[in-house]
Amino acid sequence: MSEREIDRQLVERVQQGDKRAFDLLVEKYWRKLIRLLSRMVRDSGEVEDIAQETFIKAYRALPQFRGDAAFYTWLYRIGVNTAKNYLAAKGKAMPTVSEQTAPDEEGAEDRWAVQDIATPESELLSKQVAMAVNEAVEALPEELRTAITLREMEGLSYEEIAQMMNCPIGTVRSRIFRAREAIAAKLRPILGTAQDTRW
Repeated sequence: MSEREIDRQLVERVQQGDKRAFDLLVEKYWRKLIRLLSRMVRDSGEVEDIAQETFIKAYRALPQFRGDAAFYTWLYRIGVNTAKNYLAAKGKAMPTVSEQTAPDEEGAEDRWAVQDIATPESELLSKQVAMAVNEAVEALPEELRTAITLREMEGLSYEEIAQMMNCPIGTVRSRIFRAREAIAAKLRPILGTAQDTRW
């Protein structure tokens, strides 16, 4: 039985009044949701509050859940929107790539960073690349920044991102392409690559 089918059965049990089934969904997705939200909100206490609010909203909305999207995709969409609303209420913007993944965080990986070969030149180049990427991502319109972050940092599929952002998959592809092009434009002068280099 696939994860999606297990989730669907748990959701059906919740819809029939089984609160323990919802506890199982919370246990299953709490850490993943916390990881996603901590890339958007820096304060760990606030991240937990937002995660709890996300699950409360999900629980209240479950009677209307039809299963068109996978449960976790639906839950992540609620989480991202809850975090965005929180940040907007606090007058904050979503953090940049380097702020989203702390270098000393266990298992942290910055997919946009160049491999460090431990020479002063390579360390300087890595810092320049990271700064250029951060500036490029920060300058992106919100819909491009969200799409590239969900793809590159969360590793979600185009289908999952389309469901989370509530737009056609072609729009997601276009947004990710445009985001990558903007990032590449910032990196070309630093890396000395040609204009037609594909990323």
